[in-house]
Amino acid sequence: MKLPPKVTERAFARLAEIGASDRGQALRVAVEGGGCSGFQYEIALDTPAEDDLVLEGMGQKVVVDTISLPFLENAVIDFSEELIGARFVIDNPNATSSCGCGTSFSM
Repeated sequence: MKLPPKVTERAFARLAEIGASDRGQALRVAVEGGGCSGFQYEIALDTPAEDDLVLEGMGQKVVVDTISLPFLENAVIDFSEELIGARFVIDNPNATSSCGCGTSFSM
């Protein structure tokens, strides 16, 4: 069964902290060709488009375009704070391998 990605409370809380929805913006998670493993994640604040899948929580939105959606089935979008820095991260069960940067993967 194809399930859309999930967004953790921590990710929605971080979006609330930076005031994304106050500016009418959402966190866009997209998959593009390239990167050191074949595909790479593009994560940025953006305005939701008409055909986006919108995931909502805590008054915040995460959007995924229709082309990226199949690559993100059952994935978990989270926010991580570590010694190396704070960033949005994606745990993607569809990725067969990934690289050390965490933003590139293959299927």
